[in-house]
Amino acid sequence: MRTLVLLAIVGFLAQLVDGSLGMAYGVTSTTLLLLIGTNPAAASATVHLAEIGTTLASGVAHWRLGNVDWKVVRRIALPGAIGAFSGATFLSWLSTEVAAPVMSGILLALGVYILVRFTAWGMPTRNLGKPLRKRFLTPLGLVGGFVDATGGGGWGPVGTPALLASGRIEPRKVVGSIDTSEFIIALSASIGFLIGLGAGGVNFTWAAVLLVSGVAAAPLAAWIVRKFPPRVLGSAVGGVIILTNTRTILNAELITLPGVAQTVVYALIWLAWAGAVAWSVRAHLADRAAAAAEPVPGSAPEAPDAEAARS
Repeated sequence: MRTLVLLAIVGFLAQLVDGSLGMAYGVTSTTLLLLIGTNPAAASATVHLAEIGTTLASGVAHWRLGNVDWKVVRRIALPGAIGAFSGATFLSWLSTEVAAPVMSGILLALGVYILVRFTAWGMPTRNLGKPLRKRFLTPLGLVGGFVDATGGGGWGPVGTPALLASGRIEPRKVVGSIDTSEFIIALSASIGFLIGLGAGGVNFTWAAVLLVSGVAAAPLAAWIVRKFPPRVLGSAVGGVIILTNTRTILNAELITLPGVAQTVVYALIWLAWAGAVAWSVRAHLADRAAAAAEPVPGSAPEAPDAEAARS
């Protein structure tokens, strides 16, 4: 019973983060399952089965709030499904522990780029509104789907940074489109795991608990992403990517550091992240004040005589 309560709390918080930042549900949930002794394939299979429901609820919530770019969803979901099915069947008989830290290094570089870009320059508008091409979205979907299935999560960490870095759609629609398309990825991965592992490889009780708690959090997460200023959201997403993938790399022991040095690294990341978000909030408030001070288009300035007559 204690394990089920813990799963429910993690499922709620994971979906709250995933629905508002476009990532981290699978990573968070899978990590917990691995900590309690579940093998990687079974953990990923259980999480993806739960994600069929959570991503559907999240997608509907984002759609109702206008957070979805359906052209992006259509172009990225099919290759993502192919990648997820391939990754699920592959993980059923082979571990991908070596590939995970390598991909984390790529994601870490993207996270630094996004954090700096949004913090320093705000919402990218130069390419905003231009369509994303299939030659970009197709390989992105294939890689994201494969990583998601083999790593127990990764659709958001791969897709969200890449779409944000393109600067062609606003952050809230990046999050909404990634979350909505993830339903197809979760469904495809689940089919692959059921074929590779059989029904005995999935803990359906745990999947149900993760599903119910995640569905409960989905509407709140969709509301949060709509209310978040794009500049602040971009800085927040960049920090999550950096922190998450730094931890993966250090845990994989690609870089051997003593415990004190690791603590210093994490502290510096937290300080830089907090400073970036604070700077973005300050810049957003300044931009909003400047916009409020601008005259309304079409309204003529008041004549000096009229002002003097009232004084």
